[in-house]
Amino acid sequence: MALVPFEWTGRFLMISLTVPVFNEKDALQPLFEKVHRVMSREFPGRWEIIFVNDGSHDGSADLLDGLAHAHPEVKVVHFRRNFGQTAAMMAGFDFAGGGIIIPLDGDGQNDPEDIPRLVAKLGEGFDVCSGWRKDRQDNALQRNIPSIFANKLISTVSGVRLHDFGCSLKAYRAEVIKGVRLYGEMHRFLPIYAKWHGARITEIPVNHHARTTGHSKYGLERVLKVLMDLMTVRFLDRYMLKPMYLFGFWGFLFFMAAFGFGAWAVYMRFLGYFFTGTPLPMMAVFSFMTGVICVLMGLLAEMTTRTFHESQNKDIYLVRETRNLPRATT
Repeated sequence: MALVPFEWTGRFLMISLTVPVFNEKDALQPLFEKVHRVMSREFPGRWEIIFVNDGSHDGSADLLDGLAHAHPEVKVVHFRRNFGQTAAMMAGFDFAGGGIIIPLDGDGQNDPEDIPRLVAKLGEGFDVCSGWRKDRQDNALQRNIPSIFANKLISTVSGVRLHDFGCSLKAYRAEVIKGVRLYGEMHRFLPIYAKWHGARITEIPVNHHARTTGHSKYGLERVLKVLMDLMTVRFLDRYMLKPMYLFGFWGFLFFMAAFGFGAWAVYMRFLGYFFTGTPLPMMAVFSFMTGVICVLMGLLAEMTTRTFHESQNKDIYLVRETRNLPRATT
């Protein structure tokens, strides 16, 4: 029997599934068949699936066009080139017409059977329901262990208590993410952005299948990217509207350091040492200042990037063509 967590009227008439795709040709047909079976059983006539082809060159584009031709609920967005997973997710959100939006991976590791449970949680009054890959079927050294540490760090820094920020399978009420703009590789922090908008967030364990086709696009270098992105999110959370608090704090510390080093130099002079007697204090000060300036310049660059995109309402992707969508080209 189909789950009916909402009164299916108004904005909740449609559930939009969004799937970023980059060279996943062999996984797409099995994924769609599973999605079609689950959604037709649980939400007949109330769903769409939007595949965003992120510049694939393995034949995925032709396969997606074939699915769109045969199934009107399949919508396809073809990018002009590869823009990355965050841009593909943003395009899926932009083109989604449903009141509930559910992203999932195109590699077949997410289980469509979990979708009704995610939607049912929204029916309990939550705005976001996040999937938790409790029994994750990935390489332990490359993916699982770094993910555990990264998730604990993100939870501690952000205050959003989730076990699995990296799981794409999440259900959102459309209004909590339609206004969110993502850049770089910030898609993993969507629940944090939703929290800033006052969203109520919950989490449920979901199934996770081993990859049977293709290969992972991520390695250990992703941990460093997560740390840098987390620094940006923390900055935006605390200082986006009051950056002087951050820069003023560091300025105060530098003033204190300058006073301390000056007093020390005068004291050493009274002891008979010349100011130029050793370069070590100056080297320490300039090395420390250079490191701090680099960090602050990185944060300023993040702000500048967002200002550029927001002020011009500029998309972070370019669409070549679409299928079964109102906008044929962009």
